[in-house]
Amino acid sequence: MDYARFIRLRRPLWDEFESRLQAAREGDDALGHQALETLALRYRQVLHDHALAGARFGGTGAARRLWRLALDGTHWLQRERGDRLPGPWTFVTRTFPDAFRSHLPYLALATALFTSAAVLGFVLAVLQPGMGMALLGPDKMEDLRNGKLWTEALTTSVPPALSSSTIATNNMSVALTGWAGGALAGLGALYVVLLNGLLLGAVFGITLPYGMADELLTFVSAHGPLEITLILTTAASGLGMGRALVAAEDRPRREAVQDAARRALAVLLGCLPWFVLLGVVEAFLSPSPELDPSVKALLGLALESLFLLVALGPLRQGARS
Repeated sequence: MDYARFIRLRRPLWDEFESRLQAAREGDDALGHQALETLALRYRQVLHDHALAGARFGGTGAARRLWRLALDGTHWLQRERGDRLPGPWTFVTRTFPDAFRSHLPYLALATALFTSAAVLGFVLAVLQPGMGMALLGPDKMEDLRNGKLWTEALTTSVPPALSSSTIATNNMSVALTGWAGGALAGLGALYVVLLNGLLLGAVFGITLPYGMADELLTFVSAHGPLEITLILTTAASGLGMGRALVAAEDRPRREAVQDAARRALAVLLGCLPWFVLLGVVEAFLSPSPELDPSVKALLGLALESLFLLVALGPLRQGARS
């Protein structure tokens, strides 16, 4: 085989390998088994051509290109990924968004279940007034009769700095319960989703007859949207682990569970810092009577938008552009 024919026949393969390797490096898509096998096959073909070019066409442009492709492929395919932790920027712009997007079907399911449970809780609370006493207790029900929400105590009885820590810890524990509930074939995650939806709907149904539902809505508008999103997101990652336990499809169950647990952990770690921020908002801003309700609503929308901006990955796309 002469040099010109060698170039003509083999260059498309080199171009394909180079483009696949570049896409894998940039993390455009998480490589599936089929894509990884194809990349490995092209790598072996590049190694073969590299050896042939070194023996017959040493010092040529093709030989130098194949040497570079073989070296790049070796570095990417044979590096020990498990021993290296992503840096903070890589985690925020790549690891967390990739894991979040992989759980979007489970997040849609969790959202539908949460909404259904909230509607059910609201209807039950309206039809059964006794639920207020069972859920809130006599003291909070007495406050409602006097035209006061129990949330007003956040600005008077407990210093905001202390209540911020308590709120963040409580919200994190709910998220951890939903996340860890994946180990119970997803049943624990379903429990967290349904219970929180039912309680939220019931609380609004309880406050409605006393004319306090708008005040409650004003209180939760700053922190509520993102808080619900975070709880549903961590629960969705638990559902992903549960799905891997129950139905591993054509992969070995151990491998499927390990992969699901790795992605679920990335989701959890990406969500936890937002709970700390929400604890500050809920303790300092949500109960503040001086803050206009429209400002609280805009703040809630801004926090939700910022989280989705990070979770869906536009930051990575912008950095690449």
